[in-house]
Amino acid sequence: MIKIYGVYEMIDFSFPAEVEEIRLKVRNFMDDVVRPAWDATDQSDRSAVVKTITSLRARARNEEHLWLPHMPAEWGGMGLGATAMAAVSAEAAKVSIGPFVLNAQAPDEGNQHTLHHWGTPEQKEKYLRPLCEGTTRSCFAMTEPEVAGSDPTLIKTFAYRDGDEWVINGHKWFISGARGAKFALLIARTEEDPDLPQAANSCFIVDLPNPGFRIVRDIHTMSGGHNHCEIMIEDLRVPAENMLGGRGQGHLLGQYRLGPARLAHCMRWIGQAEIALDMMVKRSLERFSHGSLLAEKQGIQWMIADSAMELYQSKLMVLHAAYKLENKLDFISEVSMAKHFVANSLWKITDRAIQVHGALGYSTDTPLAGMLTQARWSRFADGADEIHQMRIAQRTIAAYKDFGSTTKATGDLPL
Repeated sequence: MIKIYGVYEMIDFSFPAEVEEIRLKVRNFMDDVVRPAWDATDQSDRSAVVKTITSLRARARNEEHLWLPHMPAEWGGMGLGATAMAAVSAEAAKVSIGPFVLNAQAPDEGNQHTLHHWGTPEQKEKYLRPLCEGTTRSCFAMTEPEVAGSDPTLIKTFAYRDGDEWVINGHKWFISGARGAKFALLIARTEEDPDLPQAANSCFIVDLPNPGFRIVRDIHTMSGGHNHCEIMIEDLRVPAENMLGGRGQGHLLGQYRLGPARLAHCMRWIGQAEIALDMMVKRSLERFSHGSLLAEKQGIQWMIADSAMELYQSKLMVLHAAYKLENKLDFISEVSMAKHFVANSLWKITDRAIQVHGALGYSTDTPLAGMLTQARWSRFADGADEIHQMRIAQRTIAAYKDFGSTTKATGDLPL
């Protein structure tokens, strides 16, 4: 007999008590310590910025025990899974330097995961250990100006074997964090005519600084200069033992890194979007115009409602993708959909918040203008919107062809 009525255990969207405790601890640390310290810092003075972050990092690690939340305990981390990281990252990102303070910032977070999964014991001790200890920084060098960044099979940077070394020549750009990094994970083509296009590239660990890895410039964007560098690679010699993973596995390694990295970005963007929505609502409750508060006007209410719905959807998508990642289920479609949706939601919510603030929002007197210029890159970093839409469509069509239903392509949820 099938039970139709009665009490059933519901899907639980709450975090375990220990995770909720960490989430609240991160929130309080950001509100009570990090934000006041950052607001009091002259952010145009790099030495002052470094001093503030270094001091806050020491406190996070030694006093608050909020350090390296995504890495296992044996590497000095907190051992949190993807769903717990969603909570921590969203809270930390409500202050722009929050992830840096916890040593959970891009690109180092993704490189830590990559080295932990692909590195030899020797590579882990030499490169992963100091990265986890926060004594070095790194970068990930894949994107090139001559070919489409969304298709790594087109990479032209080439490496050839010369005895016990690889010699590499090529051109990279938008390499985040390159200036000051102690090493790079560099993707280069090693195979002339592979059976599969995805088997053409390999990954190398490059010690920096290095005369063969020359920083041409910090590329200035609509948001200014943020250490996104153009690199010329000229007769760069790398020891053979510095290949990360196997020969021809660079594409596989890159995709292993970028899938979770996309989701980590989404987690941080949720924190930023929530700040923008909070500011939008606060402004609407304080600003009076034409006989009523902005919050009482239908046009403003629609902005708030649309933003609330988009943020809600973003949170659910990220939590579900993180659940699938943590439980070693196929998460590719879910991460792709989340990356596209959350990036666009961040842009729209921040833009609406500026609109509600009027000229004040356009000025630099609030953080919104800076948030919007930063948000724009989210729609093409780690895969442009259109690439994700193409892949989502391909998987949806494939699901219908294989199973006669699109259920597999829409989260494979039991409803």
